[in-house]
Amino acid sequence: MNTIFRKTLLGVAGLAFTGGVFAGPIAAHAAEPVHAGKPVAVVQADKPDMGKLIPHGVQGAQSHIDLNDEQVANVKAIIAATKKAGMPERAAVVSIATSLQESKLENLGHLGDRNDHDSLGLFQQRPSSGWGTPEQITDPEYSTTAFLKGLKQVDGWQDMPLTKAAQTVQVSAYPDAYAQWEKQAADLVAQHWNS
Repeated sequence: MNTIFRKTLLGVAGLAFTGGVFAGPIAAHAAEPVHAGKPVAVVQADKPDMGKLIPHGVQGAQSHIDLNDEQVANVKAIIAATKKAGMPERAAVVSIATSLQESKLENLGHLGDRNDHDSLGLFQQRPSSGWGTPEQITDPEYSTTAFLKGLKQVDGWQDMPLTKAAQTVQVSAYPDAYAQWEKQAADLVAQHWNS
């Protein structure tokens, strides 16, 4: 056998043996769980953090309604408009809670004698107050964007209780009513933010 060939063959065999000796314990160690015997917390990165959705905790008794397909579609439209506006999940919570109070997440047209002035849409915005045309206000993306534009103008809205932030935009006759929807709004954002 050629001397060079034999040295090469022995060298390769030596490397394979050495690699196996060193890789064996390393590979075996790497296969062991990092926290053997200890429970490991599983964090779902696909759901927003509830601490960010409800940073101040809820205020007062909370209300809840079951939603139909149209209302869920409106939740998703509010979330999509919030993302498009480049605003955080908390803005979607404020928006959804506001819409829950104003319209129960229904895109309301003119209600005749039952109507509050000329209020329309998810947020009961008024054309006569400069929110837009009736057609615009009854478009979920437009009405949400209009609400968010108002919210952006509220200095420190991120640090306010939800009801104060919503009331500053909406100027409602019932300023504390928004608070009752914070938990359901946060749950909806957690459920649909990444869906």
